[in-house]
Amino acid sequence: MRHSQRGVTLIGWVVLLVPVAIVVYAGIRLTPIYLNYMRVSKSLSQIASEAKGGDTTNATTLRNALEKHFDIESITVPATKEIDIHRENEHWVAIADYEEVAPLFSNVSLLVQFHKVVVVQ
Repeated sequence: MRHSQRGVTLIGWVVLLVPVAIVVYAGIRLTPIYLNYMRVSKSLSQIASEAKGGDTTNATTLRNALEKHFDIESITVPATKEIDIHRENEHWVAIADYEEVAPLFSNVSLLVQFHKVVVVQ
């Protein structure tokens, strides 16, 4: 009587689990970067809502408010100097356009680019 083998072998498990492990590890490495982006986005939105309807709004007051929010949220990347705050027509615009690199393993890294635009009315 013949017995056929059933199930996944050890090599089969390795072939299945290695890509899953790499994706999970990449997710672990990217999580702090995306959490930082969420804090940057929240800070930009907060300065936009705080400055609504203010006649004394200028680039300096917006940058000072942004520095305070970045200090409270412990944001170091991007620096407040890297946030572009300029006037477009009748509104102020704050643009956070930056990149972060997450080393994965050996000489492999993940590059994440962020671009957040907030219009202060």
